[in-house]
Amino acid sequence: MHRFKLIFGSLFLVLILFVLSAATIDTKVEEVSPEELQQRLAMQKEAKIYASRKRALEEAVKQYFNQAIASGEIVGAGVSIVKGDSIILSQGYGKRNNQKGTRIDGETVFRLGSLSKGFTGVLAAKLVEERVFDFMDKVTDYLPEFVFGDSTNTQSIKIAHLLSHTSGTPYHSYTNLVEAGLSMGKIAGQFKEVQPQSPPGIQYSYQNAMFALSQEIMLKATGQDINKLLMQRFFEPLGMYSASMDHASFVEKGNIAEPHVKNGHSWRILPLKDNYYNAVAAGGIDASANDMGKWMRFLLGHNTSVMAKSTLEKAFEPFIELNENNKYYQRWEGHLKSAYAFGWRIHTMKNEKTNKEETIVHHGGSVNSYRNEIAIFPDADLGICVLMNNHSGLAKNVIPELRALVKHIYELSPDALASL
Repeated sequence: MHRFKLIFGSLFLVLILFVLSAATIDTKVEEVSPEELQQRLAMQKEAKIYASRKRALEEAVKQYFNQAIASGEIVGAGVSIVKGDSIILSQGYGKRNNQKGTRIDGETVFRLGSLSKGFTGVLAAKLVEERVFDFMDKVTDYLPEFVFGDSTNTQSIKIAHLLSHTSGTPYHSYTNLVEAGLSMGKIAGQFKEVQPQSPPGIQYSYQNAMFALSQEIMLKATGQDINKLLMQRFFEPLGMYSASMDHASFVEKGNIAEPHVKNGHSWRILPLKDNYYNAVAAGGIDASANDMGKWMRFLLGHNTSVMAKSTLEKAFEPFIELNENNKYYQRWEGHLKSAYAFGWRIHTMKNEKTNKEETIVHHGGSVNSYRNEIAIFPDADLGICVLMNNHSGLAKNVIPELRALVKHIYELSPDALASL
């Protein structure tokens, strides 16, 4: 009994000491300097403004695409907008399948079509950085069987000419063979039957087959096909988990936007086709709005662990000026001129109010009734991508119209944002 009293007394003493020490700890107040307090308040204010802008932009873009859907312009769209280091919007609008009513979201996968060319141009710049090859290497250094014109002409064609559509090939040469599913290895041997229309580097003439020969060069130079190169260099490190480059993977995803075509006042769903997966470099990549947000954040130079910004910019350097007529982007407000780089169109725009020039890195894409647009605005640290599952006139102006929405919202004062 005496031992029990001693033990109980000891425990009671320990408990009192613990309570007293805890009370002492709780009464301590964190000391914050005036400078640090001011910094914290500024950060809180900035976070509040960011959240207000994000909400305002989400609502404005939602209204924009809901109106396009209601008017019958589109079935649906996957949209991503990047500003600075942040993906501020990655959403879906409308339907994956108009008959079933399945909804598009940020993870819904679309076929990209010629937006794939931009991936190829950036991949080529990455391989140049790795000293795998150089843009001005001859095609025959890697594809000795390649023949286009006489020996002098053939030996004059460089990798840069393939990526900029300046090889001298007539417009869309052998695109029919690409769409028929022939391998690029077989198509490469067919160019000996084509008569060059100009020396290399002189004339722009848009291609799919000749552009996609770049993937055969990459295969010879690295021992890996373009699918593995894109996956290892970009898709995996950037977390682009929905991106794929073959028909089976696309179909197996389940959450895919199906292609539609207008049939009177209704929409007809088209069958999924497997063409252009033989020419991944030109048109065989699939991705979601979420993926494209991550891609644009990278293109703006905010993921230098994957690729240096200076290397990225090599893919965007104008290679040949475009002397085209009546192209939709030439009707964008302030358009001065356009050029083609490596898988990208480079537009120079002029703001009539400020008299300042701005660069837009842009490309459109179309395959199997999917219609897409991507644009990077380096001066504004802004990226916009729209993926649609039908052909639509909306594609002609969706980039400048969304650009205007973003500009308007970012110019609003904090009080004006709070009132929205």
